[in-house]
Amino acid sequence: MREPGKSDIDPAELGKFEAQGDVWWSRRGGMRALREITPARAGYVASRVALKEQRVVDVGCGGGILAEALACRGARVTGIDPGAKAIRAAQRHSLESGLSINYEQTSAEPFAAGYRGCFDVAVCMELLEHVPDPSGIVRACALLVRPGGDVFFATLNRTFLSRLLAVILAEYCLGIVTRGTHDFRKFVKPAELAAWAGETGLEVLDVSGLLYVPWVRFSRIVPLTAVNYLMHCRRSETEGRGHRA
Repeated sequence: MREPGKSDIDPAELGKFEAQGDVWWSRRGGMRALREITPARAGYVASRVALKEQRVVDVGCGGGILAEALACRGARVTGIDPGAKAIRAAQRHSLESGLSINYEQTSAEPFAAGYRGCFDVAVCMELLEHVPDPSGIVRACALLVRPGGDVFFATLNRTFLSRLLAVILAEYCLGIVTRGTHDFRKFVKPAELAAWAGETGLEVLDVSGLLYVPWVRFSRIVPLTAVNYLMHCRRSETEGRGHRA
């Protein structure tokens, strides 16, 4: 648990992504892998909840890659991120794409304090391994959805295989992820994430892996969770309905 008053943002981690500038949507560079796994990520969410006209918040939206994929499936998306450059890149690209997405420069916990229970679905993908207290982000995501709402996480498992593939191969051999993006020590085991979810009143409904083959730009959902994995949780229907502050 984070110390009272401590930020839910790691300035060093934020700086890494702010340095990406407009690379979020570039065909080359350090965001290539993120873009190429997004069809599988968005497909996983869409296979488990009906997205049409649902209020969805993308926590840690970055340049809007996942937010746009969900908006294209009919969701009413709000994307939040503490990075000013990332938000500007997201806003600019949504205009180019003709998509109506609300972006706000803020972090998870302050936003959750003002928009408690305002969303049907919260997605938080590729963020937990970059923050000082991932359990606090999990708690914020749980607060953001209404009773019975769905929460989706995606992160990297802390295994030898994930270190080999997601750090050594992706960053230092293939260059499809910017060097220094990941710190293996911050990777999250599924049991750890499930425990944090349970502490916030979220029920874990599914844990699935994500297979990514960069040579053919292919990704799909698989049973193996040793590298990338996704988790689908649901907030209890019996909790009191939240409110906007």
